[in-house]
Amino acid sequence: MTRKPDQSWIKSTCAYCGVGCGIEAKPLANGLLQVRGDKHHPANFGQLCSKGLALGETVTTDGKLTTPTIHGQTSDWQQSLKLVADTFNRTIAEHGPDSVAFYVSGQLLTEDYYLANKLMKGFIGSGNIDTNSRLCMSSSVAGHKRAFGSDTVAGCYEDIEHAELIVLTGSNLAWCHPVLFQRIKKRKQKQPNLKVVVIDPRATATCEIADLHLALKPGTDVKLFNGLLQYLASQNKLDYDYIHQYTQGFEQALIAASEDAPTQKETSTHTDLEPQKLKHFFDWFANTEKVMTFYSQGVNQSSQGTDKVNAIINCHLATGKIGKVGSCPFSITGQPNAMGGREVGGLANTLASHMEFGNPSHHQLISDYWQTESLATQPGLKAVELFEAIEQGKIKALWIMATNPATSLPDSAQVKRALEACPFVVVSDCIEQTDTCQLADVLLPAQGWAEKSGTVTNSERRISRQRRLIATQGEAKPDWWIISKVAQKMGFQSAFTYQHEAEIFSEYCKMSTLGTSTCQPRDLDLSGLQKISISDYINMTPQQWPLKQYQPDIVHQRMFSDGQFFTDTGKAQFVAVCSQAPKSQPTENFPWVLNTGRHRDQWHTMTRTGLSPTLSNFQTEPCLLVNPKDANKLNLNTDDIARVTSQTGELTLRVICSHSVAEKQLFSPIHWSNTTSSQGKVCLAISANAVDSISGQPEFKHTPVCIEKVQFCSEALILTPEIIHTDGLDYWVKQTVPQGFLYRVASHLSIEALADLVQPRLNPKPKPLHPSDSSSASPTYSNTDPKPAVCSQLSYQAKGVGFREVSLVHGKVSSGFVVANKIDFEQMNWFESVLMQPLGVDISQSLYQGKAVGDLAQGKLICACKQVRKNVILKAIQQEEAPNLSTITRITQAGSGCGGCLSDIDQLLAEHSLVS
Repeated sequence: MTRKPDQSWIKSTCAYCGVGCGIEAKPLANGLLQVRGDKHHPANFGQLCSKGLALGETVTTDGKLTTPTIHGQTSDWQQSLKLVADTFNRTIAEHGPDSVAFYVSGQLLTEDYYLANKLMKGFIGSGNIDTNSRLCMSSSVAGHKRAFGSDTVAGCYEDIEHAELIVLTGSNLAWCHPVLFQRIKKRKQKQPNLKVVVIDPRATATCEIADLHLALKPGTDVKLFNGLLQYLASQNKLDYDYIHQYTQGFEQALIAASEDAPTQKETSTHTDLEPQKLKHFFDWFANTEKVMTFYSQGVNQSSQGTDKVNAIINCHLATGKIGKVGSCPFSITGQPNAMGGREVGGLANTLASHMEFGNPSHHQLISDYWQTESLATQPGLKAVELFEAIEQGKIKALWIMATNPATSLPDSAQVKRALEACPFVVVSDCIEQTDTCQLADVLLPAQGWAEKSGTVTNSERRISRQRRLIATQGEAKPDWWIISKVAQKMGFQSAFTYQHEAEIFSEYCKMSTLGTSTCQPRDLDLSGLQKISISDYINMTPQQWPLKQYQPDIVHQRMFSDGQFFTDTGKAQFVAVCSQAPKSQPTENFPWVLNTGRHRDQWHTMTRTGLSPTLSNFQTEPCLLVNPKDANKLNLNTDDIARVTSQTGELTLRVICSHSVAEKQLFSPIHWSNTTSSQGKVCLAISANAVDSISGQPEFKHTPVCIEKVQFCSEALILTPEIIHTDGLDYWVKQTVPQGFLYRVASHLSIEALADLVQPRLNPKPKPLHPSDSSSASPTYSNTDPKPAVCSQLSYQAKGVGFREVSLVHGKVSSGFVVANKIDFEQMNWFESVLMQPLGVDISQSLYQGKAVGDLAQGKLICACKQVRKNVILKAIQQEEAPNLSTITRITQAGSGCGGCLSDIDQLLAEHSLVS
């Protein structure tokens, strides 16, 4: 008898990066989800990273926005929608359509994105809709359009299985796109001849699989790839047949490259790369037939990002390494639907379905299709200039959807000023207490990831279904429904009559066919889905465009295999580029360069991943990586706190001394906000003035700063089931733990004064079993005393040394705090581990000694996927006669998930080797 498949598992798509992994989810009785990888999805074949595996922990009701509010007061949908529509209409009538704007997100579904664009550009009549994808992928868009005539990613993930050389530039793939990293790693294990080159100023976890790491000087990418192009010409390694038949502009590009990087020696000098390493890279690229170049934010987030993209593409065009199996330049998107947003015109300078401003036939096609006379005729304001216009009073009504610009845009102080100055700010989101939501006049509850239904497009142009997994919480609605209702109330009823997201998808697919028979063909072709029924839409399997017919089986398509591009001539365009220094340069007052990026287990501004105790464990505080030589000059040690100051703002960050950054370079992750830290919001320090002149993408990788040590008198850990107020705390960070929140605090107060400040904030407030003994470090309650009351307290105090106090509910630790002159990482990991533990010998002795004992002594979390801590791995290392990565992974399971922790395990092995 054949067993039927388990129908309780629902296929959907991961909510995070642009890899677009398929998942399967099963609702649990406690309201959370059990999540596993979809073995049949071509993006991941069942693999998930730590963030994907922890998706089920993020559907909690904690912090959810479930009811519309107006000026902080609970409202209803009817009143809220009417206010939004009336205010936008009145503003447009008084000041014109360009006085309003939308700022949207790569976390919207394609159907939501399409309607937001249709409403703003098609019926309000302004180009003022831009997206947070401007911050991550707009330089790729601009580079693609200059080279190919269209925003087209040329390759597909299957090319990894055929490539002979993989170049990873500006990408910490191991942490930011772990599933692709693992795919490359497995390919390399099967094919040892595969070469991997990592180009990154930092030595990241991705270097684990690198045959060659090029730690180039920040901002010199154009010089490097111009040097490669000049070398290819000098060594007669160009594909002249391909160049002459399928491209144009080569001579100008080669002249520019030869002037910019005439010799290997000059390229080496300007990029700070060793000549021999540079020659290895050049030789491998020149003499390898199948080359893939993956690039991401290290290339895009630059004041010369577009030129960097074209410098990479030039090298592929010059050697014909594009449109072929295993060969292509490949842009890896940072968000789950950054590609979908680009398809439907979510960027201010594009129209829907890859049609363009300034093309009269495109304007007419869209106007006729949408039946509108109000189509915008010129591009709108890009993200940075949009928020500048808001502060200047040019934008008077703003709608922000599914994003948190008060944390993620550069110069956060300016963004805050802009939102405070804007007469009317609407935010539709699923989270209530973001930095942006706190500045809104109207909050509209949108469905969260697990409640929504629609589609997303991943980095390889593959459309996948996101399906509803749980019941909608409160009064939340789909984004497309909210947009439709506002549009109807603004007077555009007939154009926004949708009853199901499938209707929107079908309309969008049909739009991709407009004019393709009479105008120049476009890359985006979804004609095979334009007549899709609701039933077929509900059951749709992953589809990769272009698709002229529905794909019942998985396909892998490469673009430009026929040598035909989407320029006016049909030929690819070389772009002559010359290297330029980043717009912001170090000075005497700001001598260090701050680089920013993601951390392994977190995502954007932590409004979602920050809800997961599992993901919050690896890096618990906003940190600053400093080269040990620089740290020594500044009298800084790991675990100290430093003040980082730029021309726009100030940060206070925990120091980690690390050889992964070069001297005079710093690194800090982007994830913390005002809701999770006192001064950890990195974008406070990022200038909004340094943007790419073509794409409008800000420079996040090269901010001149100064740093100094901050001396505090005391520190504290606060463990509590509920969020506490942080008034009066000089430095604080909030971390989600399994049964509540862990705060790490530093203060200029004495330890006694800090204890007095902290104690009243704990909840619940128990009655002490016994008064504390101020002259002794002995416990006021021990394991031999009678069973504790329902709500009781243990206090440990030693004058001049510190305080330790925990509250017990039904015999388990429910809250508590530790105050001391200094609290190290081990104490922090130990204190977190006592939360909600039953009182026993280990707990009692731990509290008495102020450190972990017995089963609590497991150390820092190393592997988030398998929840394996440092001391467990160390024990396995010590027990093995010849420990290595594979044996430790087999024994502890650490590293057997997404693999993002393998470099940390390697480090522990290296440290053991040095000691032994």
